[in-house]
Amino acid sequence: MKLSVRTVAPIAALVVAGLTATACAPQASDNSSSGKDEKTGTLRVWLFQEVSNAPKEKVVDAAVATFKKAHKDTKVTIEYIPVETRAQRIKAAFNDPKSAPDVIEYGNTDTAGYVKDGGLADITKEFTDWSESKDTDPTARQSVTVDGKIYGAPYFVGVRALYYRTDVLKELGLEVPKTQAELAETARKIHAARPDLYGLAVGGAYTYGAMPFIWSQGGELAEGKGGSYASTIDSADAQKGIKAYTSLFGDTNCPAAKCAGMGGNDTVTAFASGKAGMAIGGDFSHAAIEAGKVKGKYAVVPLPGLTSGSVAPAFAGGNNIGVLKSTSHRTLAIDLMEQLASKKTQGELFDAMGFLPTYTDVREEVAAKEPFVAPFVKTLAAGTKFVPASPAWAQIDASLVLPTMFQEIVSGKKDVAAASKDAAKKMNDAFSSAG
Repeated sequence: MKLSVRTVAPIAALVVAGLTATACAPQASDNSSSGKDEKTGTLRVWLFQEVSNAPKEKVVDAAVATFKKAHKDTKVTIEYIPVETRAQRIKAAFNDPKSAPDVIEYGNTDTAGYVKDGGLADITKEFTDWSESKDTDPTARQSVTVDGKIYGAPYFVGVRALYYRTDVLKELGLEVPKTQAELAETARKIHAARPDLYGLAVGGAYTYGAMPFIWSQGGELAEGKGGSYASTIDSADAQKGIKAYTSLFGDTNCPAAKCAGMGGNDTVTAFASGKAGMAIGGDFSHAAIEAGKVKGKYAVVPLPGLTSGSVAPAFAGGNNIGVLKSTSHRTLAIDLMEQLASKKTQGELFDAMGFLPTYTDVREEVAAKEPFVAPFVKTLAAGTKFVPASPAWAQIDASLVLPTMFQEIVSGKKDVAAASKDAAKKMNDAFSSAG
């Protein structure tokens, strides 16, 4: 698969730049909307440039052609912007409506920050009236929602599951783990029998690999809504999950000296290169693993929960399509957004790029076509989680609050209670500063 890891793997490294830049930008006035709704003219669209962009362009061009058939006096210009410079581009667009596009693609953790900056149009009524929206995955819908209002359409989603070496488990006479307790036990057995392998590759900087352990115990990142979030990372349930995850670091599985600094890409690389018996990776990791040394010697199952047969809640990453508040073509822009994020287009994007659709029915269709998608679809169906819908999340992510917490614990500098309490304070400071 070619799902771009920049959007759904360690978000701190992927979308924080955009969020922090816009969070610091002067807020656009509530009057920045042009007040116009022209039914002809040219629509400008900014989409993200992929490593291999031609397949995406082909799908987008087809969607635009369909749109233009229904709007014959309308032109559409598509610009594919580099992810590395998008923070500056979007910041400038919010502050200079005349140069701004009408429609943009954005990371799904960007939503709250962009709404705070006054950049995205509230399209609650249009999205609710759109016939296809009823089949949108609930967590994907949450990723475009701030304080009950909808600011875009989900474009694609990505989640993580458990990759494991079929040959190693067979050689050692081990079963595929069905609970998190079995997962830890299996990891230690693999490393004991094969010291050259991490049993389960884990990373101290792998926030979204750690969160399923916390969520499985009933822990949450924070509670509340809007600007009134309060961290709950130091709650009793969250601490149980933190302990479960950090217990996987050490000489019996993944030595802290090597694994404390690893992020999600590092753990996937370790697995793909044959250095780990198991790893938590995304549907977007599939292509890299297929290209590695373990091709033909691995399988994937949903990451197990606490009880046999249960699935641990996963973080739902991905991208959205939104309409800028400053557009002078609101109706046309929303129509184009719906075409770009439609079931037909998302199905074609999966075929072209491997992007998982945000519609439950379309996901079932693609899973039937591509068996490797099945465990990820099952993970999505079991229920996923999202980050707090606060612009403060950018600061929390950029400041590496959670990785620092994990690393302090696995290094022995602090116990779980002290480290989580310090992390909660840092999170609350960020929530307060975000207003």
